[in-house]
Amino acid sequence: MYFYVKMDLMPQAKTELFEAELQTVSMFMKALSHPARLMIIKFLADCKSCYTGDVTSELPLSRTTINQHLEELKKAGLIMGHITGNKTSYCINQERIAEMKSVISAYLDELDISVPFKCE
Repeated sequence: MYFYVKMDLMPQAKTELFEAELQTVSMFMKALSHPARLMIIKFLADCKSCYTGDVTSELPLSRTTINQHLEELKKAGLIMGHITGNKTSYCINQERIAEMKSVISAYLDELDISVPFKCE
């Protein structure tokens, strides 16, 4: 005789095993983990206003690739995109960038590297 038990077998995301602060640092670092994303953020920050137009004209990558990078940055909340007609305006999310700077700085400040390490 066989008995079937329905169980919730949804695996737990391994990131959930870590403190919320580390998850936040990790999320921001992941969003910054590609040079194209760093370039997009730098470009938008240098504009000092929303940029309406095709960001692809500013980067040496295809439109599809750039759109994927823009989505990652939006998912992390670092940029905002607003569609107006057939154009999209992109802006830096200043509050979120400030939060990212604070969180990453706090994490790096916790690393005690004042004493030389000896690795053998």
